[in-house]
Amino acid sequence: MSVATRNVDAGENQGTHHNEHALSPKTKGPRTYRIAELFLILLAIAVSAGAYALVGLGTDKQIPANVIEYSVWLAALSIILHVVTWWRAKYADPVIVPIAVLLNGLGLAMIFRLDQAKGTSVAVNQLIWMTLGVLLATATVIFVRDHRILRRWTYTFGLAALLLLLLPLIPGLGKTINGARIWIHLGPFSFQPGELAKIFLAIFFAGYLVTFRDQLTAAGKKFLGMSFPRLRDTGPIAIAWVASVGILVFQRDLGTSLLFFGLFVAMLYIATNKKSWIIIGLSLFVAGAVVASQIFSHVNQRLSGWLNALSPEEYNKSPGGSYQLVQGLFGMAKGGLVGTGLGEGRPNVVPYAESDFIYASLGEELGLIGLFVILILYVILFQRGFKTASELRDGFGTLLLAGLSFTVALQTFIVVGGVTRLIPLTGLTTPFLAAGGSSLVANWIIIGLFLRASDNARRPAEELATGVLRVARVSEPENESGSNAEVVSSSSARSASADEDAQTVQNNQTLSEAPTTVLNQRRSNE
Repeated sequence: MSVATRNVDAGENQGTHHNEHALSPKTKGPRTYRIAELFLILLAIAVSAGAYALVGLGTDKQIPANVIEYSVWLAALSIILHVVTWWRAKYADPVIVPIAVLLNGLGLAMIFRLDQAKGTSVAVNQLIWMTLGVLLATATVIFVRDHRILRRWTYTFGLAALLLLLLPLIPGLGKTINGARIWIHLGPFSFQPGELAKIFLAIFFAGYLVTFRDQLTAAGKKFLGMSFPRLRDTGPIAIAWVASVGILVFQRDLGTSLLFFGLFVAMLYIATNKKSWIIIGLSLFVAGAVVASQIFSHVNQRLSGWLNALSPEEYNKSPGGSYQLVQGLFGMAKGGLVGTGLGEGRPNVVPYAESDFIYASLGEELGLIGLFVILILYVILFQRGFKTASELRDGFGTLLLAGLSFTVALQTFIVVGGVTRLIPLTGLTTPFLAAGGSSLVANWIIIGLFLRASDNARRPAEELATGVLRVARVSEPENESGSNAEVVSSSSARSASADEDAQTVQNNQTLSEAPTTVLNQRRSNE
């Protein structure tokens, strides 16, 4: 049985199941778990406030005077997002928001602890950026009523991502920090446009790969038991490779280059289920990195500081030495299994401990157990995103959620791997934990997209045709080329007669748009 046949069969069974529920008015829909979400949010706030208080006890031997104001502000932001989710996306995954709040709260506590040691006020700025991020996540839930509508502007998002990546290269606007030119400076504010570009690129890749999936899955020559793509179909990955190498060369940022190229390769594999794309992608990136290390000095410095970190020459080299990396390793070693306790260590010894090396700072004061708990939170967030991707009824949403989930996971791996000397150091920040407004805002927008997509995935099919979501009148959604335009239902679709028509359209759409992705193949097999 072919993949398409399996997917069609799965769609038929799903459509029949939903029709049975629609015919029975007494049948209860799935649980929303909003009360469970509220409980988890309150627990996350309690842990965050407790960490904030422990920092004060560890540094000043007294609880901070503003702990109540801090807790109330954090609770207000969380409850606002919770209420809006209950209102606009009541079937959304109940675990996503509590995890984001807890990670953000732990990051704020550690940044406040570093402020106490350095006499700075970075935590105040971080709380302001968190406020903006939560508000943007809330706006995403309210105004993006259906994630599929984003596909209409596939190429617009691609162009916007390209412009954002080029902004740091503009003279007078771009700013070089620690050798990497990934920032723009507007008055007293600085911003990293690449953080927003990763969201736009995920939308662009999802729309592009859904449109050209058939061409990319066409079988070519076989080698070592794997079917490689045809040579004429390798253009997209070649363009992505050239773009990533360009970022590595001109912006001098290995992390951003690896993140964007890895995102494209992962989404390409999910869309086509061809392992050969992974082999081609890894080969291209390794070859580009090796050549760049031989030609460009800044890349060679990164590799030398990684390979020879403990040598006296690299340790004492300034700038570009391994002092920061080694101090972070010493701090985590001092923390041991259970850590020194919040406010009891010396994480301020490490340069940029509140941003690039906040994971090492947490390792010193929370220990190995604390670091494992934080990693588990990221794993759960990644798992919920992939689970949502597998449950979505459209190929575009499946690829988009899988790509965004992989972005969070890959960025976490790159940062943690660099801090622990598994891979060379990069300029990326740990999602939700590290100080950095651009990163925090972008990740909260991703949370908003998670909530919207998970609501669409878990919502019963009979509710999708009642005006809650816009229902397509044709099987192929709209793209910017103008072919096969998606026509949304009018306001009269909320009436009884239009509900019946929309239900029929939704069932037909499920049959015709069943995505042939890795996630959906596994789901149909189950």
